[in-house]
Amino acid sequence: MVKKGIILAGGSGTRLSPLTKGVNKQLLPVYDKPLIFYPLSILMLANIKNILIIVNPGQVENFKNLLGNGKRYGVKIQYKIQNKPKGLPEAFILGKSFIKKDNVALMLGDNFFYGQSLTNKFEKSLTHRNGARVFLKKVNKPENYGVAKIRKNQIEKIIEKPKKFISNYAITGLYFFDNDVVKYAKTLTPSKRGELEITDLLNIYKKNKKLSYEHIGRGAVWSDAGKIDDMTNVSSFVQSIEKVQGIKIACLEEIALFKRWINKKTISKNIKFYGNCEYSNYLKKI
Repeated sequence: MVKKGIILAGGSGTRLSPLTKGVNKQLLPVYDKPLIFYPLSILMLANIKNILIIVNPGQVENFKNLLGNGKRYGVKIQYKIQNKPKGLPEAFILGKSFIKKDNVALMLGDNFFYGQSLTNKFEKSLTHRNGARVFLKKVNKPENYGVAKIRKNQIEKIIEKPKKFISNYAITGLYFFDNDVVKYAKTLTPSKRGELEITDLLNIYKKNKKLSYEHIGRGAVWSDAGKIDDMTNVSSFVQSIEKVQGIKIACLEEIALFKRWINKKTISKNIKFYGNCEYSNYLKKI
C-alpha cells in the first residue's frame, strides 16, 4: 500500500528562464494558482497524506510560506533540499529517511493531470504492493519523452527521447514504486548527460518482471508544464474549464473537505490567509 508521496520540485528551471532566475518553477502561476498546487492535488486525490517536497537551494522558505507543514490542507508536508539536479531517481536517495520501509509515489512538480477517471486509476495503484507502476499517455511527438513499447500487454522496451519511432506511448510524470526503489536507485550510474535516469530505474524493474502500466485514456489530459508554451497552454485550459464549469481545478481545500481531512473552520482560516481574491471567494462558496 502506497501511503507516502514525493514531489520533485527542484531543478534549475532553465527551460523557463529568465522567469526562474528569481523564483522556483513550481511557484509560478498556472492561471490562478501556483503550479505546485496541481501535483499536490493529484497526490491528495490519490489519498496520499504524507508528502515530501524536494526543492532547490534558497527556495524552502518560499514553499513553507505558501504550504506550511500541510496542516491547513489536512496533510503532512516535509521538505528536502536538492543542491544540484542529478536526475529523477535521486529523489529516492534524498528521501530515504522519509520513505523508510514504505512504498512511495513520485510526482514530478511540473506535470499536470486532469480527468474524472484518473482518481480511480490512481487510487487503484495505491494497492500495488510489489514492483513499479507507470502511467502511459498517447502523444503526438514521442521523440520528446521517455517512451514505452507495449507487446502482449507488457512493457517490452523503454527508450528516452527515441530518435526513431518505436511507440507513441509517453511515460508520464507519476510513478508508484515498492520499497526496493531506494536500493535500486543507489545502484544507478550517471548517464552521458551526468544524471541518474528514470528509464534506467524502470528497466531494473522490467528486467525483474515487476513493471506494470496503466493507460491514461482519451478523456484525460496530461501535460509537462516545463516549457513556457506548455505552461501557457495549461493555464488556458484551466481557465477554460473553470469558467465554463464553475469549478476550480486543484483546489486543495475542496479536496481535503470532501475527504473529511479538514473542516469548515480550517477553510475560514485559509480564506484569511489568502486574503481578498477569487480563490478565497470560491472557498466561501464551498
